[in-house]
Amino acid sequence: MDLTLRNARLAGSEDRLVEIGVDAGRIVAIAGDLAAEGPSVDVGGRLVSPGLVETHIHLDKTRIIDRCTIRDGTLAEAVAETAAAKRAFTEEDIYERARRTLEQSIAHGTMLVRTHVEIDPGIGFRGFDALCQIARDYAWAVDIELCVFPQEGLCNNPGTSELLAEALRRSAPVLGGAPYTDSDPHGQIDRIFALARECDVDIDLHLDLGDTPDGMDIDHVCDQAERFGYGGRVAVGHMTRLSTAPASRAAAVAQRLASTGVAVTVLPSTDLYLCGRHQEHSVLRGVVPAHKLIAAGVNCSLSTNNVLNPFTPYGDASLIRMANLYANVCHASSAADLAECFAMVTTRAARLMRRSDYGIAVGHAADLVVFDCRDAKTAVAELAQPLCGWKRGRLTFTRPGASLHRPGAAAPLPALEKLEQISSK
Repeated sequence: MDLTLRNARLAGSEDRLVEIGVDAGRIVAIAGDLAAEGPSVDVGGRLVSPGLVETHIHLDKTRIIDRCTIRDGTLAEAVAETAAAKRAFTEEDIYERARRTLEQSIAHGTMLVRTHVEIDPGIGFRGFDALCQIARDYAWAVDIELCVFPQEGLCNNPGTSELLAEALRRSAPVLGGAPYTDSDPHGQIDRIFALARECDVDIDLHLDLGDTPDGMDIDHVCDQAERFGYGGRVAVGHMTRLSTAPASRAAAVAQRLASTGVAVTVLPSTDLYLCGRHQEHSVLRGVVPAHKLIAAGVNCSLSTNNVLNPFTPYGDASLIRMANLYANVCHASSAADLAECFAMVTTRAARLMRRSDYGIAVGHAADLVVFDCRDAKTAVAELAQPLCGWKRGRLTFTRPGASLHRPGAAAPLPALEKLEQISSK
C-alpha cells in the first residue's frame, strides 16, 4: 500500500480504532488491524474525517474590503459597493485574491468547494476564467466546481441570460440565482429552472434574504423543483426570512423542502452580519436552525459565503469555525446536534453536491483529514484544528499543533525566514 493510517477514529464510530489502507489514491481497506507494507502514520487515536466540503463561497469577490466603504452594513449597501468595485476587477486580480482565500481553506481541511461566480455584461467572463484557472492549478489539493449566477439581476439586466448559457456550455456544472436583486424575482426563478433543465445542470439559489417572513420565494422554488422533476438537484442559501417565521409556518416550509428534495445551505457569519440592521435592541439573529430542518427530513449544509468583503468583512475560510459559530447561535448543544454540525460540513454537504465518491469507505477517493481530537462533536465544540490531510492519498497540508515553552526549557526562536514566510500568507 502507498499509505496506512493507524489508530484512527471515524465520525459516527469513534468508540473503536481502525486502520485505513490507501493505494493509488483510493481507500482499499478499513480494518482493526492491517498487515500492510509501505509508509504508515500513527494518528494516535485522533479523528480522521473525509475532506471538509464548502458548498457556498464567493472566491471572485473575496478580499475587497479595503476597496469598499461600509456605512450601514446592509444587504443593499453590500450589493452596491461590490458592484462598484467589480468594475475594476481584472482576471489577474481575481486570481490572486481567490488564491489567498483558497489556500486558507485548504489549510483548514477543505477538499471540495462550490464557488459562486458572478456573470453579467459588466464583469463578463473575467471571474469565471480566473476561477477555472484556479480550479486547474489547485486540483492537487481541492476539487472546485463553479456555480455561475446573476448577482445584479437577470430579467432587469439584458444580456445576462446569454452569458449564463455560454458559461454552462463552457462546462459550469451549476446555475445559481439571486432573485432578491431582480425586478421580477419569480421570473428569474422560472428562467433559471428552464435554463438548468435545458443544460442539465444543478441549481443553487441565493434566496429569501430579509428580516421578516413576508414575501418568501421558497414556495415558488419548491413548486418549480416539483414541476421540473429536480428533487435532489436544488439548493437554496441564506433563507434568513425563514428564521423569523412563526413555528407553524416554519414547519410547513420544512415539510415542503423535504418533500420536494430542496436542500438548504446556512451561512452563519454573513446572515448574522446583515440581519437585524433596523433594530436597536433585541436584534434578530437571522440564522436558520438547520438541525431542526434536518429533523424534518431536509438536507442542510453550513458554509462560509464571503470573506473580507462588504457582505462579511471578516473570516478565515475555516468550516470548523463556521460550524462552531452556528452551534453557538442556534443553541445546538447536545452531542447529536454537534455531530450534525460536523456532518453539515462533511457528509451532508457532499450529498448536497451529489458526490457519490465521498467519505471514508473502501473504493472511495482517499481524501482524509486528521483532527486534533477524538470525535466529531469535540471538533465542533472545541474548534479542534486539522493537523494534516491527504488528497487522493497525497499529503497536501500540515498544521503542527502549538507548543508551550515552559520556564527553564530550551526553546530556540523560530527562524526569521520562517516568520516572514508565514506573515506573507
